[in-house]
Amino acid sequence: MMDEDPYAQAIDIFIEATATTDPERRATLLSRAVTADVVFWGPLGRGVGREVVGDFITEVVHGHPSGPGRLVRTTRVDAPGEWARFGWRYETATGESILSGMDVVHVTAKGDIDEIIVFAGSLT
Repeated sequence: MMDEDPYAQAIDIFIEATATTDPERRATLLSRAVTADVVFWGPLGRGVGREVVGDFITEVVHGHPSGPGRLVRTTRVDAPGEWARFGWRYETATGESILSGMDVVHVTAKGDIDEIIVFAGSLT
């Protein structure tokens, strides 16, 4: 198993981007974490590009019916090779857990995420 630090850094910057409501700050953080042509497989389908990820954050994370919440990494980053996975929880501003899941990301040699696959909810 590879050291999680390069992967965790990109993932944590991505998670930080989901937390900010400032569009300029979010764009800056996303430019540090994901490639310009990142492939994003989310609950609403497949999209390509940082703008798609930014729109998902605005519409789904910040536009959630329970009000704006935040994404929290709940596990260490497991990184066997160029792919990494991590557990997460989406919670309300009061800390109530709404949804949890696992994301799988592909990380380039430069340490940028170029593919994100979101798995939300339990398989049971």
